[in-house]
Amino acid sequence: MDEKEVSGNQAIAYRNYRRARDRALVRLSHLYADEYKQLLVEERELDEQEGKKWVGVANSNRITITTRTRESSVPAVAGRTDYEDPNDSYDGRKA
Repeated sequence: MDEKEVSGNQAIAYRNYRRARDRALVRLSHLYADEYKQLLVEERELDEQEGKKWVGVANSNRITITTRTRESSVPAVAGRTDYEDPNDSYDGRKA
């Protein structure tokens, strides 16, 4: 294997890990919605105290969470977050 293949494989593995982690986070946020929202508020307040800004997040404390089921790539909740690609299916392949 040459250096390009190794770095490509590492990038793919990391991308797959991030997608799995994001899916797990969405599931946890639904199971523990109140705790999740409270933790987000606390994290935002800490970041603001350190002078860090949250880009792409509305100033309100209202959190919109979108989900997808394995059977469908259509969002269960209206609206999309800034980081979602509307062409990505659940498993990461292009629609």
